[in-house]
Amino acid sequence: MTGKKTNLIFGTLLTGTIVTSFLQTSLTTALPQIMHELSLTALTAQWLTSAFSLAMAVMIPISAYLIKRFTTRQIFLSSMLLFTFGTLLCCWGSNFPIILIGRIFQAFGSGIILPLTQVVIMILYPVNKQGTVMGILGLASGAAPVIAPTLTGILIEIWGWRSVFFISAAISLFIIILAIFSVENVSPVAKNHLDYFSLLLSTGGLSSILVGLSNITTRLFISLILLLIGTVLIIIFCKRQLQDKEPLLNLRIFKNSKFRLAVLISMLLYAIMMGSSTIYPILIQTVMKKSALISAFIMLPGSLAMALINPFTGMFYDRFGITKLAISGSLLLVISCLGVTFINSPKEIILLGVFYLLRLLGVGCLMMPIVTWGMQSLPKNEAANGTALLTCLRTLSGAIGTSLFMEAMTSATHFIDTKVTANYIGIQFTFGMMSFLALVQLFISIYKFKKL
Repeated sequence: MTGKKTNLIFGTLLTGTIVTSFLQTSLTTALPQIMHELSLTALTAQWLTSAFSLAMAVMIPISAYLIKRFTTRQIFLSSMLLFTFGTLLCCWGSNFPIILIGRIFQAFGSGIILPLTQVVIMILYPVNKQGTVMGILGLASGAAPVIAPTLTGILIEIWGWRSVFFISAAISLFIIILAIFSVENVSPVAKNHLDYFSLLLSTGGLSSILVGLSNITTRLFISLILLLIGTVLIIIFCKRQLQDKEPLLNLRIFKNSKFRLAVLISMLLYAIMMGSSTIYPILIQTVMKKSALISAFIMLPGSLAMALINPFTGMFYDRFGITKLAISGSLLLVISCLGVTFINSPKEIILLGVFYLLRLLGVGCLMMPIVTWGMQSLPKNEAANGTALLTCLRTLSGAIGTSLFMEAMTSATHFIDTKVTANYIGIQFTFGMMSFLALVQLFISIYKFKKL
């Protein structure tokens, strides 16, 4: 395959990844307005982001099977059609259930596109270029979700929150037309069987755990039962994968210590990243009483910095490896999360923007380089399984992190004042929790990567 054709295929998949990743967090800025318009509590509204992440996490395990069973063209077009259908539902949804269903369809499409793109990169490009190309992909899978709240804030201020979905739907239709003429198969196709029972186990287990964690402060007894059921289902799922000759997900690759470490760092990173992405707009708009446009501009420098840094971190990784990136990225996360715990006045909004900038620089140092490092430790025939596992677990961690942090914020807020959605005490307590996770990530990075 010529270099021009290779880049055209990658470019098309990249544009699909950008628009699907964009909508993963685009509603975080819109949540305060949606809560007001549909009369929703913060815990209910956050399901528009948590359900998206959960549906992605449920869909990703099957992506390994789909990538092996169907052509690249078939998978990409089907995924974009699912995503576009969900986006159109959100465009015209007049109530919370319809919008939530639309978000789930969006996630079904998005959950396949990112793993597919990562596998295509590992197949099409040589090892010495994979870090750089993964860095470019980071503009989509990493930068798009964090830039989304900024762009969404501008769109909301001008045309309202539904405009986010109308514009995304139009772009998605364009990408589908482009893919019809440009995308072709790049990986071998095999008629593997789909283990439906394992799929049911993973879906039921992941859903039960997330729903249980999301309601643990309001419905303790039911949450504990759901957590118990989810844990049992996941244990059965894991045992089945280890015993099956053709598992839905090959968990044996966790024997690889480098891949295992990459998954752990990615999970910690996503929990902090997705949780803070949801809470920042609530802090700015609900607690500080600023507009969506002000929220967008406060987050803009960080968003631009992450967009710019991703390709350079990929090149840095290709030349110097992962250790310096992992330690510096984790340190920046610690500083940014700890800094927010001292914010207690609208006058400190510029300082909040500085902490947001440091946070996204830390994310940019880690997100795609750690994925590339982990994937390069696996044989090429395990690329689909490795991508599916890593993406599934970090996405699930993001969903669980968001739910737990929203629960923590609400509980700490209501401990002081039950009449408000959020206050500085709730925000400070929640970012204190994030600081602890960031410290854990820093200690792991220093201890483990220094030994490599």
